[in-house]
Amino acid sequence: MIWSFLQNQILGMKWLNSLIGSVLKGFGLDTNTRIGGSILFFIYDVLKITILLCVLIFLISYIQSYFPPERSRKILGRFHGIWANCIGALLGTVTPFCSCSSIPLFIGFTSAGLPLGVTFSFLISSPMVDLGSLLLLMSIFGTKVAVIYVVLGLIIAVAGGTWIEHLHMERYVEEFIYQSNSVVNIESPELIFKDRLIYARDQVVSTFKKVFPYILIGVGIGAVIHNWIPEGVVEKVLGDGNPLGVILATVIGIPMYADIFGTIPIAEALLSKGALLGVVLSFMMAVTTLSLPSLIMLRNAVKPKLLATFIAICTVGIMIVGYFFNFIQPFII
Repeated sequence: MIWSFLQNQILGMKWLNSLIGSVLKGFGLDTNTRIGGSILFFIYDVLKITILLCVLIFLISYIQSYFPPERSRKILGRFHGIWANCIGALLGTVTPFCSCSSIPLFIGFTSAGLPLGVTFSFLISSPMVDLGSLLLLMSIFGTKVAVIYVVLGLIIAVAGGTWIEHLHMERYVEEFIYQSNSVVNIESPELIFKDRLIYARDQVVSTFKKVFPYILIGVGIGAVIHNWIPEGVVEKVLGDGNPLGVILATVIGIPMYADIFGTIPIAEALLSKGALLGVVLSFMMAVTTLSLPSLIMLRNAVKPKLLATFIAICTVGIMIVGYFFNFIQPFII
């Protein structure tokens, strides 16, 4: 009972949906119509995601203040082998929300001499399985889905980094990366409690400015899907009737650019229309991990063969996760 209340009313904010619906009805808007339903979906999801966004960024940024680049580098440097990959993947969960924000840290860690496989484990996990994604997924899909998603994402990050390390692809990193003296080597000063609060507040403001346009776009697309696209169309393309749905969703997601906050409303709308869970999660993973802008940024740091290997590892991993979720969907939802 307590956990259900936490998931539905605190994380899911069902009370907010009821409140907005009552207000709209008070203004004479029928929320059962397509237009009314779209407006309700848009206002509710924008407010819900915005509130979660600000709270989560503040909390995660406060935690992140304890892991400046130099400290993170020292932590990673203490471990070797697959354990180093595991720590790299776990550190990725407390770093910035989008793949583009993670690449400068990846470059810094690589130039500081950390093993290439470890830095790629970090790079994969950072946008895919941050702490924010865990709580947001819990609010939409439930605890089981969220936990399994994060665990599988970490497995992809560890396996991907380990495989890149096994291939000895250091020669495919651009020379200037190894020759640079990255800011990651600068010792960060110790912060007091007040400094950490200010840092977390500034991160909320900065991230919100960058992310909010994508929230509006994502919620707008979700509202159209939820109220205007026939359920049969979604089921035919992304449901049981199409065994290639996971592949299609992954390929569609790669050229897009958004983070977890922008993809959640689209995923929520697709799932409500009959799309399979694995298809929806594959789309989310592809958008957040393999966005075109981040790949362009990464290409400046690594050569085509290493970039292609990274894309292939992530794509195959995402597809495996998608089909796995399709298989277990009847047992967890």
